[in-house]
Amino acid sequence: MASMLSMENPVFVSYAIAAALMILKIMGQGWMTVVLMLKTDAGLLNPEDLRPSPANRSPRPEQLDPHPVVERSRRMQRNDLENIPAFLVCGLLFVSVEPPFWAAVLLFVLFVLTRLAHTLAYATAQNHEVRAIFYSIGSLVIMIMAVWVLAVAVF
Repeated sequence: MASMLSMENPVFVSYAIAAALMILKIMGQGWMTVVLMLKTDAGLLNPEDLRPSPANRSPRPEQLDPHPVVERSRRMQRNDLENIPAFLVCGLLFVSVEPPFWAAVLLFVLFVLTRLAHTLAYATAQNHEVRAIFYSIGSLVIMIMAVWVLAVAVF
């Protein structure tokens, strides 16, 4: 029998793909924030960021003022950091209870798609209700996996 946490287990492979995509999403959003800070020459956070450096040759106090585009990117990353780590942990626990392949793929794909849709909704300044729909679906996916793990562990 293949090890549960190996690339021989198709459920684990599905999780690994979803997890890798979500890790790239978190890290990519951080890089996007940096790019936007450089592009707008604004949105710096710390007083020491105003020291002259190769990245900031002409520091000015107003660079510490919030910039709407940079702040939106920061909020997007913060939302990812509130959701994706729970998926990473719960998804791995879910793999360990050996769910049916179809169920695992459905839940993993649904989570990834809702996080990407949430990002698109946030980036295009959609109403809160639109973002909330995508957040809620992703959150429900994590809760379904957690309840499934509990059911297998307890019963």
